Amino acid sequence: MFTLTQLTCFVAVAEELHFTRAAERLSMTQPPLSRQIQLLESDLGVKLLDRTNRTVRLTPAGRAFLADARRIMRQAEHASLAVRQVSSGEAGSIVVGFTAASAYSALGELLEAARAALPGVEILLQELVTRDQLEALSEGSLDLGLIRPSAVGADLAVSTAVREGLVAALPANHPLAAADGPLELSAFDGQDFLMYSPVEARYFHELLITTFRGAGVRPVFTQYLSQVHSILALVNTGWGVALVPEAATKMRHGGVVYRPLHLPGQPRPVELDYVWRKTNDNPALRALLRQL
Repeated sequence: MFTLTQLTCFVAVAEELHFTRAAERLSMTQPPLSRQIQLLESDLGVKLLDRTNRTVRLTPAGRAFLADARRIMRQAEHASLAVRQVSSGEAGSIVVGFTAASAYSALGELLEAARAALPGVEILLQELVTRDQLEALSEGSLDLGLIRPSAVGADLAVSTAVREGLVAALPANHPLAAADGPLELSAFDGQDFLMYSPVEARYFHELLITTFRGAGVRPVFTQYLSQVHSILALVNTGWGVALVPEAATKMRHGGVVYRPLHLPGQPRPVELDYVWRKTNDNPALRALLRQL
């Protein structure tokens, strides 16, 4: 089987139609160049060049093979470049997990950073709750997660992506929707309240329980839901009120009014984290983390 070195020598001679000039172009002497051509012809079993003391011409087989030789060399160059880009993190793919609400905050920043600095890297997205993301990270099917703060194993690294406040989500016809200024937590005492699930949305559930308990406020929890968009859909129907992260205000519902919330001592209690396996050797992930 012929080698890339033989193809390089053949293409140089075919384009120069002169062994001395081809040897100079390749920074080599003429005898080894001639030897590479002879080996190529022997491997192919055909004569590619007609040579005399004065001229070099391509045979019909040589003219036909020249196009294939150039194509093979381009493909080899492309493959070499591609593998170097993957190794440096300039190419490849990253599987990113995200929660529904993070799509309106940190996920957008992540995608912008990837698009600007790593245009050759493919980002594959999976919408998963925090618990499922942690499982996928441990299994190795996820490279990077956008999760709510949670207990993670020693094999995972965590970095804060964003901190944001809570806002009140109210049915448009609710009395609190017309209130002036930020709402106090006491305004939710005795209110029908759409609460986060203690299992699927444990972070938000514990955050609100702690917040209400500290303020001595007791809403009436009417439903327990796992996703912010599901909570807002029920607020839109007038089923109750809710507290949601600021990023959720980008989810527009005609029947939902967002009002600022006064939280003394904790104006930005909602946290979103990046998490990844410490042993993940995906160069593209490392390149993205440097950008983030």
